[in-house]
Amino acid sequence: MISKSQLIDLYKYDDWANFKLLDGIRQLENEEFIRDLSSSFSSVRDTMVHILGAEELWLSRWMGEQGRSLLNANNFLTADALSKRWSDFGKLLNSYLDSLKEENLMEEISYKNLKGIPYSLELWKQMLHVINHSTYHRGQVITMLRQLKKQPPSLDLINYYLEHK
Repeated sequence: MISKSQLIDLYKYDDWANFKLLDGIRQLENEEFIRDLSSSFSSVRDTMVHILGAEELWLSRWMGEQGRSLLNANNFLTADALSKRWSDFGKLLNSYLDSLKEENLMEEISYKNLKGIPYSLELWKQMLHVINHSTYHRGQVITMLRQLKKQPPSLDLINYYLEHK
């Protein structure tokens, strides 16, 4: 079990890492932003949109919404457009986090995955999954930036803690 304050701290890290990476991809030309680099998601843009789309999807599930799908990468032509959507999402996420009570974390939240298969799991486990999922895909973007001969930002959790000490 994890406490609300620990989860909020991890979500602050997640937000810091997402925006640090968004700042890092601003160095890309648009062609590099959308270039197929043969990863889980073909481009830096597609991977970043997947991260945001997954975070939005999970939050919608926790808020009781059903049937939402992932975002379409083609709707984000620039890193700035993606950053704007992420900022708007962050406000909604922070409002949700503020509203949580400690006991909510133990509640089982039921949802259907994108294939329609039903699942149920404690909220705190779902929330940790989202952070882990985003970290995994940010690592892929770091690799893509290196493939593009760009200097990626360091997103290690320890750096976040040292920066916010």
